[in-house]
Amino acid sequence: MTIAPPALSVFETLESEVRSYCRSWPAVFDRAQGSRLYDEDGHAYLDFFSGAGALNYGHNNPVLKRALIDYIERDGITHGLDMGTTAKRAFLETFQNVILRPRDLPYKVMFPGPTGTNAVEAALKLARKVKGRESIVSFTNAFHGMSLGSLAVTGNAFKRAGAGIPLVHGTPMPFDNYLDGQTPDFLWFERLLDDQGSGLNKPAAVIVETVQGEGGINVARPEWLRALSELCKRQDMLLIVDDIQMGCGRTGAFFSFEESGITPDIVTLSKSIGGYGMPMSLCLFRPELDVWEPGEHNGTFRGNNPAFVTAAAALEAYWADGQMEKQTLARGEQVEAALRAICLEHAQLGASYRGRGLVWGMEVEDPEQATKVCRRAFEHGLLLETSGPRSEVVKLLPALTTTPEELDEGLRILARSVRETA
Repeated sequence: MTIAPPALSVFETLESEVRSYCRSWPAVFDRAQGSRLYDEDGHAYLDFFSGAGALNYGHNNPVLKRALIDYIERDGITHGLDMGTTAKRAFLETFQNVILRPRDLPYKVMFPGPTGTNAVEAALKLARKVKGRESIVSFTNAFHGMSLGSLAVTGNAFKRAGAGIPLVHGTPMPFDNYLDGQTPDFLWFERLLDDQGSGLNKPAAVIVETVQGEGGINVARPEWLRALSELCKRQDMLLIVDDIQMGCGRTGAFFSFEESGITPDIVTLSKSIGGYGMPMSLCLFRPELDVWEPGEHNGTFRGNNPAFVTAAAALEAYWADGQMEKQTLARGEQVEAALRAICLEHAQLGASYRGRGLVWGMEVEDPEQATKVCRRAFEHGLLLETSGPRSEVVKLLPALTTTPEELDEGLRILARSVRETA
């Protein structure tokens, strides 16, 4: 008797081959709450991925869910373009009172579209408009998005190749410690700027992540960021900080650049700014840079009012009293201690770790080993992904609301998965 092969799912027969996360996690997820997802067979998974950083407050956070349900039930505006709405006003007032004023940040707020790459495109466009120049400087191993402007300042060769056309007007420079400390910071960059024969067009702006998430959890030192800020001022370039994944408290403070003491000219936010995982992004900039003409940059879905509601609720619930930053730093110490122990136990893997707050990476010499660890972790009920140019880093991105007990559970699974694949 011939046994027929299992039927292909609709994901395989109808959905594009471009899908990726589902290949690493072969399950059909059905519901989620807090730091756990459940598949349709009832299996539970501890989430150390957090929607690639879009779920800093966990899945279906009850405080945010209540605010959202109440808003929907009263027939609040859902789609509003850039019209004035009560939800947008409430978010702007909360953002100003809870985030901007206490930090003495002067920014204007722009809603460029629903995704992070929308915010980056707006930032690049604005910088070029203000300075009247085309060139943008980015950094090695940077990731800023998948649309063409964002790809032009992204380092990953695989993702850049997907553009299908030349990616122009972007110049990469070495990120902090890219040259292993053998060259003084910004020596090459400033020499090119000062030399009329270097061939480097005067940049309009520099765009940087304080911690490169997709690039491998590469952490910029505060002194490096301060030196970059001073360089931009000396050379009449705008400084753009891409805080799409590392903002909203991921590194401890609400903005990841706060520790360094700098004030960027432009800041991009997305992912967890909406609080609940709904699409929303912001482009923040100094008031004197607000040279837009009405409608010069727009987008149909930049007025996601339900996201304004959950965003405001998240700010009020987690950022009004200063406790979230302290909690994140304390739980980061818990993660760091566990990673230190794992790396000491498995010195033969050449493993090392780095991170800030609740974003951490464990790098191993063999990229296949990182993939094996994440695959085995999934088998034990933990969602992890890899990052870095060769997928050589096991990336930990738990929700900021993850309990110490859940962190300990996930870190034990990680240690077991490393042990079983070493």
